[in-house]
Amino acid sequence: MDRVGIAFLGTGSIADYHLAGLNAVPRADVAVVVGRDPAKAAAVARRHGVRASSIDLAATLARADIHAVVVATPDDTHEEIAVAAAAAGKAILLQKPMAGDSAACRRILAAARVARVDLQVSFMHRHFEEVFAAQALIAAGAIGEVTSLRMRNATPGPDWADWFFDRARVSGGVVHQLGVHGIDLLRVFCGPIDSVAATTAILRPARVLADGRRVRVENPDSAWATYGFSSGAIASHEMSMIEAAGCDRFRLEIYGSTGTIWLRSERGPLAWTRSGGAGWQSPPLPAPPFGQRHHQRWIDGITGVEPPEDTAEDALAGILVAEAIARSAAAAGARKTVEVS
Repeated sequence: MDRVGIAFLGTGSIADYHLAGLNAVPRADVAVVVGRDPAKAAAVARRHGVRASSIDLAATLARADIHAVVVATPDDTHEEIAVAAAAAGKAILLQKPMAGDSAACRRILAAARVARVDLQVSFMHRHFEEVFAAQALIAAGAIGEVTSLRMRNATPGPDWADWFFDRARVSGGVVHQLGVHGIDLLRVFCGPIDSVAATTAILRPARVLADGRRVRVENPDSAWATYGFSSGAIASHEMSMIEAAGCDRFRLEIYGSTGTIWLRSERGPLAWTRSGGAGWQSPPLPAPPFGQRHHQRWIDGITGVEPPEDTAEDALAGILVAEAIARSAAAAGARKTVEVS
């Protein structure tokens, strides 16, 4: 196909990232924004030059000119919408987390397989330029064998909706909202995670939203995990939704047998050094429109320019790690370290 007709489902804060990224991809044609509130859907459509908006999901999925959907709705709606989109024969880009638990993830995967549609889960961080550059450095042997990593995912937390703090809607709290990004990047760099030892906590039991509402926090807003990888590497992972400043999307330190790489640190987007070298180096990075590389890769997978990615299976693996974090945090004594399964 020359162009991919796309329906964007959702009107939340992540809409701007996806729609701006898709607007930078020549073969992507976002035809409609779909939401529950007609005024919000229309406003998002206008902001990004999308020609139509709707509140009718079923009618949108029935359109022959819609080949793919971006599902950017609240977490607890992902399974129902993704399964319906698959049944309608649409390729799917599903906002992380894939679903609330691994069973739901498997049902989504099964629906996509039965319908023979491409299913992807949106992990924006793996498409950042500094991540690609770091992968290239490691592949070239610049820091030797990766032995340990330190990941931080920290923000002040969402203040625009109450569902983030409702255990029935976001069971894993900070782990599902932020931690899955870090888990995915760690797996990109080091492969499968075999074991987890973790602690979680609710350190701010009540939140005041931007509209003045006070909500009770029912799921963890802070988590600390240590991962063991099949490769033998070890990683620490800090997650927080209560930090006033937090970090710039993520901070990642990668330690190898002969060198070190830091991503999104005080040294800039990427800095690296090695034993006996000339100190820290910060190579220049390309600066394409934000989100272009991510959405170009999705469109290329749909149209056959490149093979589709395995992000859906990766997302399931990430949710299994999140569930291991919860099991470990609930355990005690010798059972604190649990296997990922």
